[in-house]
Amino acid sequence: MAEAAILFLRVCVQLLALPIYLLSFLGVWKPFGSKVFFPFFIERFSEHYNQKTSVQKWELFHNLREFTGSSKVLRLLEIGTGTGTNFQFYPPGCRITCSDTNSNFQRGLSKSMNQNQHLQFEHFLVAPAENLNQVADGSMDVVVCTLVLCSVQNVEDVLKEVKRVLRPGGAFYFLEHVAADHSSWSYFWQQVLYPTWKLVFNGCCLTREPWKEIEKAKFSEVKLRHISVPLWWTPLEAHVIGYAVK
Repeated sequence: MAEAAILFLRVCVQLLALPIYLLSFLGVWKPFGSKVFFPFFIERFSEHYNQKTSVQKWELFHNLREFTGSSKVLRLLEIGTGTGTNFQFYPPGCRITCSDTNSNFQRGLSKSMNQNQHLQFEHFLVAPAENLNQVADGSMDVVVCTLVLCSVQNVEDVLKEVKRVLRPGGAFYFLEHVAADHSSWSYFWQQVLYPTWKLVFNGCCLTREPWKEIEKAKFSEVKLRHISVPLWWTPLEAHVIGYAVK
């Protein structure tokens, strides 16, 4: 019964989004989405998201300095930097390397850089999270990703790259929206919206469970917990937050 309801409602949503499906079929939506719609949406959504998660982010990043290596300067790689909404949470003097698959966030990113002069910005890399070959092995003290693992091609491959670029004893910090409890209404609507949401929002998968890959990635220590973020108008309430030490 539930599966039939999900299928029916999924078709209804797809019919409502039919113009986007047609644009996708014609090859128009992807370039428009990545260059215009998604950067516009992310810049506005990120401000709202930071308001809802500011306490959690301060708590998450409060011990970043503890992972400073022998260079005495914290070297941090942020995967999926977007518009740079995490910069305000990083400690003064931190050396930042930014990476993203989408180079169209420059307006918002430049604004965030100008507002966070306490940081040292070193490089911006246009690269998929699964292939960060421009970053040397063991060259980072910390790797950060927030709202990234939902849209990568392969979470396991991303974690392999994270471990490669981290020095021994370095840490991987994450804050990700995830699949809700399978018995919940939230998960029901995640399944309904999944195909259309993924198309509209640049490959974002609503029903991923990345904590499973993190726990299997053979970090020496994993501190992870599940939280709820009150984003009532979206199916993104369920989150996982924490860090893992190489």
